[in-house]
Amino acid sequence: MTISRFEKHYTEDSGIVRLMDDLGEAQTGSSKMLMLGGGNPAHIPEVLQFFQERLARIVDNPVEMAHIIGNYDPPQGDRKFIESLSALFRKQYSWDIGPENIALSAGSQSAFFMLFNMFAGEYEDGTRRKILLPLTPEYIGYSDVCLSADSFVSYKPLIEILSEHEFKYHVDFNQLQIGPDIGAVCISRPTNPTGNVLSDDEMEKLTALTRLHQIPLIVDNAYGMPFPNIIFTEANLHWEPHMILCMSLSKLGMPGARTGIIVASQRVIKSISRMNAIFSLALGSIGPALAQDLIETGEILSLCKHVITPYYQRKAQLATAILKRELKGLEFYLHKTEGAIFLWLWIPNLPVSCEQLYHRLKARSVLVVPGHYFFPGLEQEWPHRHECIRISYAMHDSVVEQGLVIIADEIRNIFNSK
Repeated sequence: MTISRFEKHYTEDSGIVRLMDDLGEAQTGSSKMLMLGGGNPAHIPEVLQFFQERLARIVDNPVEMAHIIGNYDPPQGDRKFIESLSALFRKQYSWDIGPENIALSAGSQSAFFMLFNMFAGEYEDGTRRKILLPLTPEYIGYSDVCLSADSFVSYKPLIEILSEHEFKYHVDFNQLQIGPDIGAVCISRPTNPTGNVLSDDEMEKLTALTRLHQIPLIVDNAYGMPFPNIIFTEANLHWEPHMILCMSLSKLGMPGARTGIIVASQRVIKSISRMNAIFSLALGSIGPALAQDLIETGEILSLCKHVITPYYQRKAQLATAILKRELKGLEFYLHKTEGAIFLWLWIPNLPVSCEQLYHRLKARSVLVVPGHYFFPGLEQEWPHRHECIRISYAMHDSVVEQGLVIIADEIRNIFNSK
């Protein structure tokens, strides 16, 4: 049986497929895998309790229950939820937006499939454009969503060594070029996989550059402000009409609800809504229903500030301390943990590739993500991309510590066997 190019493109091996396969294996497999690879958020008791209570109220209300499971939402998404979101953003940030500036999607991955293919690929005038990633490493899920091959351009970052075992990536604006072949610029903030938070100054420069070139600046805000606000450093959130902010309910604690949020110009929102209708008819109603009260009352801001942010910051500090203890005496660097739910470990002069390290750790029942998957659009070879791994610290503390001890031990074994 022959296959189409579409099938070939979306069924070949890729980083995001491997990550989700590993996640499924860890959750349903017979072996006891330590899942330090996936992006699953932590099960925070206070957050779970809120959603459990909210779900109970829905079940006890036959009218609301019938609406949620018995009716299609419009392709833009649940109207009441969108109105509450726009009111929250106006109040919190004084943005000049309304419901016409917000659409929902079936999770962030679906949103990026639509957005990237809106601004990359072949245009009506016959030209071809790409998505510019001004800072790599970047999110593993971007790599394969474009229908057109060769749809990304990216640049190596500047590396600042902060201390004996800590470093930070910065956008290299001296290299950065936005030519006529660029359809949009995209960054994640905080960055998945590194936990890097681009500074307000970096964001202002990118905003000005994209405004000058009249192209969108897409900001992946899955871990950012105002929710889930997994940010441990000073940062401000800005929006203007040429920007597209992508948010999600997943890292708030509802990855199973598959609810993405897009804030953009009316033109972009109309296009997204029409695509939703074609791809999905309508979007799921459970996510908006569970989060409605949090958004409408503004309680979500307090929940993030007082529960979610400190919860992950404590876990980040604990995981960092464990890894530094276990790797003592070796040359290694951790990216400064400014947000998200990952540690980004760089082992200079690693005798094996990060892919080989991944397989050796998997054989010891520890799952991580090899770093080379996180460099979409970077054409030149760079040894650094094969010396890094992404480690999640969102799991239970005992699981994280057990996994980190094994990771450090395996790295020692590799160096000792040179």
